[in-house]
Amino acid sequence: MTVSFDYAVLRVVPRVERQEFVNIGVIVFCLERRFLQAKVHVDAARLQALWPSLDIALVQQHADAVVRVCAGQSQGEIASLSLRERFHWITSPRSTMIQTSPVHTGICSDGSSEAVEERLDRLYRQLVLPE
Repeated sequence: MTVSFDYAVLRVVPRVERQEFVNIGVIVFCLERRFLQAKVHVDAARLQALWPSLDIALVQQHADAVVRVCAGQSQGEIASLSLRERFHWITSPRSTMIQTSPVHTGICSDGSSEAVEERLDRLYRQLVLPE
């Protein structure tokens, strides 16, 4: 059984007017498997190469908040939203320092939850981790 999933890349855009960014995470949503999860890696050296005065601790705090929202561990009204609503809230367009890419769609030929989690890991390695 195949299942579709949606994903977006979490980005830090230190100077929004320049549109330069560094990928710091991946968010994967699969409605059929009730799966919403994010993996993040804040690479201070890469970020500070673009903007030396960037507050890395603040970036890490926001990245960790995305992970908590996906897991339903956030505080307030967002935690009570459905998985779909949380995914759309996280991936809505912003003009702030923390943004997401456009949402992309993929297919897992093995429709298990493990296969979707493996796809998250693969996207994380390909799009976020330094080579």
